[in-house]
Amino acid sequence: MHTHESPRPDQALITRRTALIVPALGFACAAMGTNVRAGVAPAASPDSTGSWPHFPHTDPKLVAEVVGKSHFDENRVRELVNAHPPLVNAWWDWGFGDWESPLGAASHTGRREIALFLIERGARMDIFAAAMLGYTDVVKAFVVAQPGVQRTLGPHCIPLLAHAKVGGAKAKDTLEYLTSLGDAGNVPEVKPITEAEMKRLVGVYSYGPEEADRIEITMDDRGFLLFQKAGDASKNRIHSIGNNEFFPAGVPTTKVAFDLAKSPSTLTIAAGPLTVVATRTLGI
Repeated sequence: MHTHESPRPDQALITRRTALIVPALGFACAAMGTNVRAGVAPAASPDSTGSWPHFPHTDPKLVAEVVGKSHFDENRVRELVNAHPPLVNAWWDWGFGDWESPLGAASHTGRREIALFLIERGARMDIFAAAMLGYTDVVKAFVVAQPGVQRTLGPHCIPLLAHAKVGGAKAKDTLEYLTSLGDAGNVPEVKPITEAEMKRLVGVYSYGPEEADRIEITMDDRGFLLFQKAGDASKNRIHSIGNNEFFPAGVPTTKVAFDLAKSPSTLTIAAGPLTVVATRTLGI
């Protein structure tokens, strides 16, 4: 709840300096396209938000689509961004904090034309896009400014070196430079797990009485374990670190641990101080 209090006498005093600064700030905001009429709300018709779901926030479905399509579908990305320009700098959380932008998606999949379009339309350049595009001088400048930045992982824990690799011939020099650093391709250590071990973990786990309080653990045809919360469209790969412990793709700081010694077995997800404990209710 917002409350409004009458100003104290000393707050009501406006100095000559303040009187000069406030109009200047108003002009600057107006120049950036911001309507700054202090204390005056813009007029709105009763149904003015009918075509703007989640007003004043961007519709999450649009964010999810533009990030997803930026991996491969240039035509759709252009349609979405042309219709909704702010989407160029949207970010989508695939789960557990595995955040990705449209430019990030294009960068790790080598979609050069999508990346260039997004940058042209105002996407914020980063070291991952620069590596894929073959902007070696830009990548070097990042490393000089912040030694060790080459070890920073992109979305889904994809290393910087991999971005240069998918850049192809135009990123050849960048790839050579990053390779020479010796640590631009480092990724979190994972430990192999057998199919039989994975099958023991597959099932449905519940952490509450509602249908939405369910987690489904499945296997895909490539031999990965997948984590999916009820109601979520996306599935997250989880990678083994041994002893029935895993981390979700892109977020090695989050731990997903299975306890098979308990009956029924349990699943604990821990992200810093945040913890969810689910009990197995069904095998698959």
